[in-house]
Amino acid sequence: MHKSAQTAGSAERLTVRVPEAARMLSIGRSTLYQLIGSGDIATIKAGRATLVPLESIRRFVIKSGG
Repeated sequence: MHKSAQTAGSAERLTVRVPEAARMLSIGRSTLYQLIGSGDIATIKAGRATLVPLESIRRFVIKSGG
Protein backbone atom coordinates (compact mmCIF):
# COMPACT_ATOMS: atom_id res chain seq x y z
CA MET A 1 0.00 0.00 0.00
CA HIS A 2 1.32 3.49 -0.93
CA LYS A 3 1.73 5.97 1.92
CA SER A 4 1.22 9.69 1.46
CA ALA A 5 4.23 11.96 2.00
CA GLN A 6 2.23 13.91 4.58
CA THR A 7 -0.07 12.38 7.15
CA ALA A 8 -2.96 14.26 8.68
CA GLY A 9 -0.94 14.76 11.86
CA SER A 10 1.98 16.45 10.10
CA ALA A 11 0.07 18.50 7.52
CA GLU A 12 0.49 22.25 7.84
CA ARG A 13 -2.72 24.08 8.69
CA LEU A 14 -3.78 26.61 6.10
CA THR A 15 -6.77 28.14 7.87
CA VAL A 16 -8.14 28.79 11.34
CA ARG A 17 -11.63 29.57 12.59
CA VAL A 18 -12.59 33.11 13.58
CA PRO A 19 -12.14 32.72 17.39
CA GLU A 20 -8.62 31.30 16.92
CA ALA A 21 -7.70 34.03 14.42
CA ALA A 22 -8.85 36.68 16.92
CA ARG A 23 -6.70 35.09 19.65
CA MET A 24 -3.70 34.98 17.30
CA LEU A 25 -4.06 38.71 16.67
CA SER A 26 -4.90 39.52 20.32
CA ILE A 27 -8.13 41.23 19.29
CA GLY A 28 -11.80 40.56 19.92
CA ARG A 29 -14.05 38.73 17.50
CA SER A 30 -16.00 41.94 16.78
CA THR A 31 -12.80 43.72 15.78
CA LEU A 32 -11.83 40.79 13.57
CA TYR A 33 -15.24 40.89 11.88
CA GLN A 34 -14.70 44.63 11.24
CA LEU A 35 -11.35 43.83 9.59
CA ILE A 36 -13.04 41.12 7.53
CA GLY A 37 -15.82 43.53 6.52
CA SER A 38 -13.32 46.19 5.45
CA GLY A 39 -11.40 43.66 3.34
CA ASP A 40 -8.24 43.78 5.46
CA ILE A 41 -8.53 40.06 6.26
CA ALA A 42 -9.86 37.45 3.86
CA THR A 43 -12.17 34.58 4.74
CA ILE A 44 -13.33 31.36 3.14
CA LYS A 45 -16.79 29.93 3.70
CA ALA A 46 -16.87 26.14 4.02
CA GLY A 47 -20.44 25.16 4.66
CA ARG A 48 -21.42 27.07 7.81
CA ALA A 49 -17.83 27.55 8.95
CA THR A 50 -15.96 30.80 8.35
CA LEU A 51 -12.26 30.09 7.92
CA VAL A 52 -9.45 32.63 7.97
CA PRO A 53 -6.41 31.76 5.83
CA LEU A 54 -3.20 32.02 7.85
CA GLU A 55 -1.61 33.80 4.89
CA SER A 56 -4.24 36.54 5.18
CA ILE A 57 -3.33 36.99 8.86
CA ARG A 58 0.38 37.16 7.97
CA ARG A 59 -0.23 39.77 5.27
CA PHE A 60 -2.31 41.89 7.65
CA VAL A 61 0.38 41.82 10.34
CA ILE A 62 3.12 42.75 7.87
CA LYS A 63 0.98 45.53 6.35
CA SER A 64 0.21 46.85 9.83
CA GLY A 65 3.89 47.14 10.64
CA GLY A 66 4.16 44.10 12.86
